[in-house]
Amino acid sequence: MTNHIDFQKIVDQALSGILLLDQNRKIVYYNQTSLQLFNCEPEKLKDLKDFLHPDYHEVCSQRLNRVFSFHETAEAMEQKLVTYTKEIIDVEIKAIPYNLSDKTLALIYIRDITKQKLAEKLLSHNDKLASIGQISAGIAHEVRNPLTAVKGFTQLLKEQVEHNYLETIESELDKALSTLNNLLQVSKPDLIDEARVPIRLCQELDSIVFMFQEQLYNIEIHTDFKDRQQVFMGKKNILVKAFFNLIKNAIEAIEGEGKITIKHFVKDQVVHIVISDTGVGMKKEEIRLVGTPFFSSKPDGTGMGLTQVFTTVHQHQGEVHIDSVKGKGTCFYIMLPIL
Repeated sequence: MTNHIDFQKIVDQALSGILLLDQNRKIVYYNQTSLQLFNCEPEKLKDLKDFLHPDYHEVCSQRLNRVFSFHETAEAMEQKLVTYTKEIIDVEIKAIPYNLSDKTLALIYIRDITKQKLAEKLLSHNDKLASIGQISAGIAHEVRNPLTAVKGFTQLLKEQVEHNYLETIESELDKALSTLNNLLQVSKPDLIDEARVPIRLCQELDSIVFMFQEQLYNIEIHTDFKDRQQVFMGKKNILVKAFFNLIKNAIEAIEGEGKITIKHFVKDQVVHIVISDTGVGMKKEEIRLVGTPFFSSKPDGTGMGLTQVFTTVHQHQGEVHIDSVKGKGTCFYIMLPIL
């Protein structure tokens, strides 16, 4: 039976990259998965060090020394690799001694854990959002109830007494209640029991841009929509609100003349939406806080808009990345997997 089993094919198609290193740390064997992992041609795969992230050169050297000198197994360890195309990926590497005749080689197993790390990061972020949400929702409920009562008594007073201050009081109460309702919405997204429906995001983005036309006196909006017919299954109302908030923020970030660019394209079964502006930008320490309730770089902002954006994207198993330079502008990268 074993005579008919193609072991080479089995090794080549293994989920992990498999390498053999000689004592000079040169690669003397690799499987096909390794080539896919490093994204390179066979003639480029000669020295593992060429693909190791600089932060891990020393620790890898120490681990290999133990494998060659003491015949010890270097247990699985999380590290980073740099592919031939300069993409940084998260991997788990294990090395064991492999005896061949009178030589000791290092048998290396490399497992790509990039998606796993991303899932862990997303889960951690969702846990933080859930904790913030529970606290925020509790506070919002406690504050909203007395404010609602005050608004009711204010309306009764307006029927009995005429005073300009009463209009101002009622207006300010409406603003406060609106903020609390927004906070409840983003704090408890599971309360929004909206069904997923087929959406053409390009059409929705076109509609949102049209809504802002009257406000764009000195601002140029450029759209670059590819894959217009792509259908995405999602919660339409909250997605539209999220992109509305992003475009509104981009407009408000521009003082005087400026430009906003909105892109849409599909790559590797992921919808990419990029919204960039030439506005005031943010500092690095501000970027880390974006999406947190009540944090805003605007003097009169509440931060609820971007909190809703992050909550909505994560509900759709997506990602949000931000690039920003103070005084030059901000770019939001939205990635939504087509499930």
